[in-house]
Amino acid sequence: MAQLPSLSGAAAWLNSKPLSPEALRGRVVLINFWTLTCINWLRQEPYVRAWARAYRADGLVVIGVHTPEFGFEHDVAGVTGALKEREIDYPVAVDNDYAIWSAFDNHFWPALYFADRDGSIRDSHFGEGRYEQSEQKIQRLLGLRRDPVAVRALGVEAPADWDNLRTPETYLGTSRGERFASPGGVRDGSHAYTPPGFLNVNDWALSGAWTVGREKVDLDEAGGSIGFRFLARDAHLVLSAGDRGPIPFRVFVDGEAPGPAHGEDVDEQGNGVLGAGRLYQLIRARDEVRERTLEITFLEPGARAYAFTFG
Repeated sequence: MAQLPSLSGAAAWLNSKPLSPEALRGRVVLINFWTLTCINWLRQEPYVRAWARAYRADGLVVIGVHTPEFGFEHDVAGVTGALKEREIDYPVAVDNDYAIWSAFDNHFWPALYFADRDGSIRDSHFGEGRYEQSEQKIQRLLGLRRDPVAVRALGVEAPADWDNLRTPETYLGTSRGERFASPGGVRDGSHAYTPPGFLNVNDWALSGAWTVGREKVDLDEAGGSIGFRFLARDAHLVLSAGDRGPIPFRVFVDGEAPGPAHGEDVDEQGNGVLGAGRLYQLIRARDEVRERTLEITFLEPGARAYAFTFG
């Protein structure tokens, strides 16, 4: 049975001094790999947060390991902001160089690893779900038996509408981008893009002057927009502004203001502001879930868009 690997190599520790497997002997340990823009982690986090609080006095130590997916997620201040926003009070290692990720030979966000009091890894789980079984595993390792903790997940943390989710996560950079529908395709350097006359479901397009890079698209001139035809209750976009924010933006659904279908980061008229680099919830349908076309227009240059996710 594998032992808890080294936790050394972090760029920083938040909410705690640096921890080691040796110092954790005698405690049950739950390791949670995450990155602040991951929608799957955001929907899992209410459970991890609840377990950390409910079982802390019984001997459970939850350790978050923030391993960044996108370049801007290396910013320790951004991770600190995510902890504050999500009310995370357990220890978090900022794993900017993938040292802990590599020690675990991990490959997924989010990932859970369960270690017993002797430091042996007794279970693991990747992705969302299996919450009842995970809590039961924690209880068995602690030698407890009690009712599951109550979990209240709201806003972007709410469970996905899996029955109606038909659009996959979609990256916008050249390294993993696909289903780009603007005429002429992706080109090196800064170019003026135009939208196609029609978007098929799960296709996306640019309008205006953009520079397309490996992991993102950068807006070069004010007024540029991104269109996406999707089928899901929720639509999110990972955005950052570098040192150019705040940047106002407008969201339209099928050419109109979203009204009641606006997401957490948009009002009913479709107005939003790009500030800190993170995942922005643009749309949450409150009625029938059907194919819709989302358009987000940025009123100033400097916006950087990385990936769409849906729920």
